[in-house]
Amino acid sequence: MRVYHDWNGLQAGDWGASVAMGNFDGVHLGHSAVIDQARGHGAPLGIVTFEPHPRQFFAPDAPPFRLMNAEARTHRLEKLGVEALYELPFTAALAGMEAEAFVTDVLVAGLGVAHVTVGADFCFGKGRKGNVGTLRQMGAAHGFGVTIAELVAMDGKEISSTAIRAALTEGRPRDAARMLGHWHRIEGEVLHGEKRGRELGFPTANMGLGGLHLPKLGVYAVKVDVLTGPHQGSYNGAASLGVRPMFGENTPNLETFLFDFAGDLYGEHLSVALVDHLRPELVFDGLDALITQMNADCDRARGILAAL
Repeated sequence: MRVYHDWNGLQAGDWGASVAMGNFDGVHLGHSAVIDQARGHGAPLGIVTFEPHPRQFFAPDAPPFRLMNAEARTHRLEKLGVEALYELPFTAALAGMEAEAFVTDVLVAGLGVAHVTVGADFCFGKGRKGNVGTLRQMGAAHGFGVTIAELVAMDGKEISSTAIRAALTEGRPRDAARMLGHWHRIEGEVLHGEKRGRELGFPTANMGLGGLHLPKLGVYAVKVDVLTGPHQGSYNGAASLGVRPMFGENTPNLETFLFDFAGDLYGEHLSVALVDHLRPELVFDGLDALITQMNADCDRARGILAAL
């Protein structure tokens, strides 16, 4: 997949995609439906999205809400067969661009789109004044096709990033996965931590959660893909997502113990899929009690993952 971070200065060979356009946070089943309807149209499949998420731009001090960072979104879109990802920088200039200018300057002059597909509730341009009607009219005027994808529902309710966040907040990752069409994954670089897990006999791969919506804190059964380095591959494991209350006040992070693994993962990139929430974070009466519980957590996680 080719990834572009601007619409200026592209060569002719980079133009002409049939694009699905939106934020695609989580890349859930509703997003997949939009992407599927962008396929074909006599052109390569592309995605037009924005980084940072516009909501982050307009409300930088709001609580973290994203289901995916840009890295995870890119990996998911590549799995769906996207050939070109146009990850446009959402700056003050773009935020202030009128809808008509966005079409003429970005979609037409910048990307040379052949076709554009969006969800039925899509809005764009300064003040969100552009809508699907605007896009249809301008597509006809500038010679590109427009498809409006209907919203997707499950169990009588619209699939949305909001509903998925609620499922994760309540510790229901399998319900989130049903709406996503895939496991909810946290991706990023393995960072150096305080190495307490190693001292306890459970060496963990530590990852930050900055900018992401926090699922329910606690211990999870997880599936892990090591994306880079000599240990690339898929593993099962157990992970603690939280603030480590046994050891004082801490920034939330994800600490993942890979079963039947030995090796150095520092600096490598992991994709950790939350499968089941096993228990909340607890404070134990000493390290022996903590170790006993960690062994029980791992045994339970092994059983759950073996049954998938």
